[in-house]
Amino acid sequence: MRKPKDWGQPCPNPACSHYRLKNRGNVKSIATYETQSGKRRIFQCRECGEQFSETRETVFFDLRTPEEKVMIVLKLLLCKVELTAISFAIGVTEETILMWLQRAAQKAEEINQHLMRDVEVTQVEMDELWSFVLRKRSKNAEANGESLDESSDGRQWVWVSFAPEYRLLLATYVGPRTYQSALRLIQLTAAVVLGVPAFFSDGFSCYLSALVEVYHQLKTFPRTGRPGRPKKPVKEPHPDLVYAQLVKQKENGRLKELTRRVRLGAERFASLGLTISTSLVERFNLTLRHALAPLTRKCLGFCKDRTQLRRRVTFYQTFYNFARPHQSLRQPIAHIQPASVPLFQTKWQPVTPAMAAGLTDHVWSFRELLTVKFEPIHYQSSSG
Repeated sequence: MRKPKDWGQPCPNPACSHYRLKNRGNVKSIATYETQSGKRRIFQCRECGEQFSETRETVFFDLRTPEEKVMIVLKLLLCKVELTAISFAIGVTEETILMWLQRAAQKAEEINQHLMRDVEVTQVEMDELWSFVLRKRSKNAEANGESLDESSDGRQWVWVSFAPEYRLLLATYVGPRTYQSALRLIQLTAAVVLGVPAFFSDGFSCYLSALVEVYHQLKTFPRTGRPGRPKKPVKEPHPDLVYAQLVKQKENGRLKELTRRVRLGAERFASLGLTISTSLVERFNLTLRHALAPLTRKCLGFCKDRTQLRRRVTFYQTFYNFARPHQSLRQPIAHIQPASVPLFQTKWQPVTPAMAAGLTDHVWSFRELLTVKFEPIHYQSSSG
């Protein structure tokens, strides 16, 4: 008996019993139509009768521009090309580019929400990257020039948490250099990793209190029977929490001294056999500056709105983890057969950070980043 083809398309109707469920045999192809990017299919759900295009819930939905042109623009945003330069070269208005970026960032957040879960890591390196939005000094800046928590202009740092063993970018956040921003970064990291890894950072003082706020246990005190209110519970660091700092002392712009100090979990740190280092996350900062035009120093490509900078960083995070092979992660191809043609054979298998962490089994194409669809999380396994 002939079985219906499995199209891998979820029903987009919220009232349907098969809403957002894939591979259930309820979706059939009923027609095709021509676009500037080629032939596209129209599907229908057998359960509710909803008809929808294959581009539904993708970046390309209801766009009149060819898909290749949209992908070129989004790629240029990740290649240190300024917004005005893209608009001039491609012939697309800046407003249209920002609308495409918004869609791409939303899809990137969806990918992170569904796949960046329960990542087993032993250590996390944290750092913050200087940048600014609209102006270098906020109108409500502090005496040292740093922006306040409620400020969306002035100095806005790019906060990064990085898993060095997989070269995986765990979480990013754009905000002022305050305790609230450090807390937000650690909260986002805790939602991704499994268990309590070891944390390494520079000497920024707010990391310690933010880590205790996220990873803690309550210490309660018994009643004494004496008059007065009982003593309130106190937050203590989680017994598995390890936190160490690498403090740099500079003089005249040159590194003078490095100081390593363990702030929490000295015994567990010794048993893990780790080295206090932030070198890989600092190297990633260079990669990020060479990828996003708003992070370039002394240029006119800075963002005028913090939301746009956050969207670029989020989009690059997903691209870096899933679609950009990392040279240090590549694996040799075994059993290469000698051949006369071609003269040059591939000797290495490209590996992305997400592949190294076991989040996916292949290098994603750029189109896949913009068109992937997921089932609800409670229908998925930890691997997506």
